[in-house]
Amino acid sequence: QVQLVESGGGLVQAGGSLRLSCAASGRTFSTYTMGWFRQAPGIKREFAAAISWSGGSTYYADSVKGRFTISRDNAKNTVYLQMNSLKPEDTAVYYCAGGLYRGSFVDTKGYDYWGQGTQVTVSS
Repeated sequence: QVQLVESGGGLVQAGGSLRLSCAASGRTFSTYTMGWFRQAPGIKREFAAAISWSGGSTYYADSVKGRFTISRDNAKNTVYLQMNSLKPEDTAVYYCAGGLYRGSFVDTKGYDYWGQGTQVTVSS
């Protein structure tokens, strides 16, 4: 069993930055694809970014490409999401997810483990 715990959310003005962290328990973290999803009120949870088990490949939703950067440190069992040039439309609960790669980075069904989420609020 893997537990994921997010941190780093908060309130920031438009144009600002935040870095989210996701700490994972368990010895299999380094074998997992890791992703970040987000969910705004009344909206379906959507893909934001993902990173392969080695960190060699990254993937981004068009809405965050060029502004967000996903990275991981397998020695620390942690994945990060650096968010720059934040916009009010980035406001959401951000969830960390992990699992063995099954052919899709963007589908929530491709992940086995989820964190509890961390709120990000961007004011205009």
